[in-house]
Amino acid sequence: MTDTATTSKEEQLSRRSKVKLLRALLPIAGLIIMFIVFNILTDGRMISHMSLALSQVYVIMIASMGVFFIMNMGGLDFSQGSILGLSAIVVCYLSHINIELAVLGGIVTGAAIGAVNGYFYVNRKIKSFIVTICTMFLFRGLIKFLTTNSPVAGSAELMMMDSTEFKVICTAIVIVIGYICYVYTKFGTYLKAIGAGEMAAKFAGIRTDAMKFWVYVLSGAITGFAAFLTAIKNGSVTSSGGNQLEIQILIALVLGGMPISGGAMCRFGNCVVGSFLYVILTSGLTMMGFSTQMMQLIQGFIFLTFVFIFADRKTLQVIK
Repeated sequence: MTDTATTSKEEQLSRRSKVKLLRALLPIAGLIIMFIVFNILTDGRMISHMSLALSQVYVIMIASMGVFFIMNMGGLDFSQGSILGLSAIVVCYLSHINIELAVLGGIVTGAAIGAVNGYFYVNRKIKSFIVTICTMFLFRGLIKFLTTNSPVAGSAELMMMDSTEFKVICTAIVIVIGYICYVYTKFGTYLKAIGAGEMAAKFAGIRTDAMKFWVYVLSGAITGFAAFLTAIKNGSVTSSGGNQLEIQILIALVLGGMPISGGAMCRFGNCVVGSFLYVILTSGLTMMGFSTQMMQLIQGFIFLTFVFIFADRKTLQVIK
């Protein structure tokens, strides 16, 4: 009887391991298949226009890393677009004084908005999606006010920094630092523990409230740096600066295999692979001549499919 129970447990563990491996490999396989399919359907234009397609990935990948940390805890952040837009305005303003000051200003602005989100989420006990939706509209209104008369333009020195090599280096540095902190320090372990069960994490000695607050600050600061890359790419900020970024990030993370409820199933590769998947999907559909409405329909269908596949139903809960 004991041998039968032991064998059954071993089979269950083996099955779970296979499922985990499949879930980890599916986004990578999807990325490769999607690239090949779109390249065939566009008669090779996907490869020839690769540099143009990848010009969109830098900001999404950097900003999605911050949201990845938040979603690890079971939270959400819908204010990322507003953070990016307002931080980019600050970068453009300060670039006329000094580039280093402009970068710092963007990071500080993003961190400050993240602190506002963290305060209401942690100290006032308001659900994360409610807080961030409110700040999204608040700062979106401020962006439109600051750009009412004309776009906020950056300095000539700022626009001269726009090069693929520079953006690749900046993105790689941010991603590598994030990877090291998440995988090789207690930071990632604490995030997963809070997402899996906040009460258990508290009993384990994790200062959950402080952790949640500072993760929102960190996420805002990361997006503030992404705003610098946006500013050097566009040269100015309009009233639509950062518009829809939060949706793009959410889709990218889910496409990368991110469990919507966070927890132990999260992998750092979710934000990297997902960003490439989103950009290739969007670029491929655009090259094929689909209308905006049809693209949204296809993206919505794929999004729901991936949520269905990667949602961890055993730990699924109301978003914190």
